[in-house]
Amino acid sequence: MIKKRVLVFLLLMNLGLFAQEEIVQSIYFQTNKSDVETKYTNELLSFLQKTDSTRVESIEIFGYCDDVGKDDYNRKLSTERANKVKAEITKSGIKSKIIVTIEGKGRILIDDDIDENLPEIRSKNRRVDVVLNMKPEPEEEIKLPGVYTTFNKENIVGDRIMLSDMIFERGSSKLSIKSKNQLDKIARMLLKNKNINIEVQGHVCCTPPNHKEAIDKETKKRKLSHNRAEAVYKYLVIKKVPKTRMTFKGYGNTKPLGKSPELDRRVELVITKV
Repeated sequence: MIKKRVLVFLLLMNLGLFAQEEIVQSIYFQTNKSDVETKYTNELLSFLQKTDSTRVESIEIFGYCDDVGKDDYNRKLSTERANKVKAEITKSGIKSKIIVTIEGKGRILIDDDIDENLPEIRSKNRRVDVVLNMKPEPEEEIKLPGVYTTFNKENIVGDRIMLSDMIFERGSSKLSIKSKNQLDKIARMLLKNKNINIEVQGHVCCTPPNHKEAIDKETKKRKLSHNRAEAVYKYLVIKKVPKTRMTFKGYGNTKPLGKSPELDRRVELVITKV
């Protein structure tokens, strides 16, 4: 018994995985009529125009009638309704070959215990359903933030720009000549790519276990990673990069690279907006 239940569950799961998306538009008719009213023609055309045609795999058209009248008459009328709707669809430019089903279903019976709103219920049953069977939406490529040596057109939020010449002397937050030359290039790129915002992140290495931050030998204060980030931020401001596009923050020793400790005496730029 358990095995059977497992098999049924797996079967249902598989059916769910492969279930096709359907979009339905209904067109309603007057009693004993099969002509499509202008109102519903316009609604149908608007519906088709708003649908992504590249995803439509097939179209099915099902006609229905209310519960009044004989079966043969209602079967014929529901088929006429379906064919009239098909004609409106093909007039809009959709090719007939994509319409795989045109079927009159006849009348829709109403439960015996329903006494209220019968006219409204019957009016909803005098209809044609246009069913669009849709192809699965293409899966969106998931891009994860990466590490780069410069900015590029493919950058996304979270990308880190690691600058080879932004390694500071131990205990120092002063920019070297090499650092300034590299920041000159970065400033030009930021001015050219006005959509990019950044956070300037400062880091340190080699602090005692009970301290996340290191001491700046110039100021004698335990704000070294903060000062390094601020030094880069201020230099970029001098180079005309708007303050509104930048923030800065010291991360102390909380984000080591796991390589040479020297590389943790760094400032990197993290993209916060593109």
